[in-house]
Amino acid sequence: MNTQNVSEAEVHRFSKGVEDWWDLAGDFRTLHLLNPHRVQYIRTAVSLENKKVLDVGCGGGILSEALAAQGADVTAIDASNQTIDAAKEHLESSDLAVRYLCTTAEQHAQQHNSVYDVVTCMELLEHVPDPGSVLEACANAMKHDGQLFVSTLNRTPKSWLFGIVAAEYLLKLLPQGTHQYANFIRPSELYESCESVGLKLCDVTGF
Repeated sequence: MNTQNVSEAEVHRFSKGVEDWWDLAGDFRTLHLLNPHRVQYIRTAVSLENKKVLDVGCGGGILSEALAAQGADVTAIDASNQTIDAAKEHLESSDLAVRYLCTTAEQHAQQHNSVYDVVTCMELLEHVPDPGSVLEACANAMKHDGQLFVSTLNRTPKSWLFGIVAAEYLLKLLPQGTHQYANFIRPSELYESCESVGLKLCDVTGF
């Protein structure tokens, strides 16, 4: 497991414009649009009430707060100090409780083995040098009967067209350079990586 599994360029990219994390019309508006669907998908699989949840790559806390609102005991981590600060600042204006930490999945898992009922890792794997290392850390952080929810972009021509060309250049839903097509992950590759760290695939859903 690579405890230094961080792309400084990616951390820098997502650290810019942190004031926009909670702007519904800002650079992260697509995450706000996706968030209700993410939460609903998770809720169909597991009750979040009083569950210990780890949100890996939490950014400004959009999903983290939503999970806390469902009654989960949420710890949220990110490698960017700036985004963690933005998440903490927004939390002050809510009635929710989230434990925000600036760290990586690998570093956190070393000190929190078999702790969490649920782990979420949304739109992170395509932004780190070694996605398998993140999956291994998530598996280590989970309890034996825990559940991991992962969201990433499939490496297909359609994903390139809609995820990069349309979203970043035509519709400008995302800042240019947000995604690199070569880093997209096919479901078969994700399946193999999960199996290699002892995870059992329960469901694959296109979105």
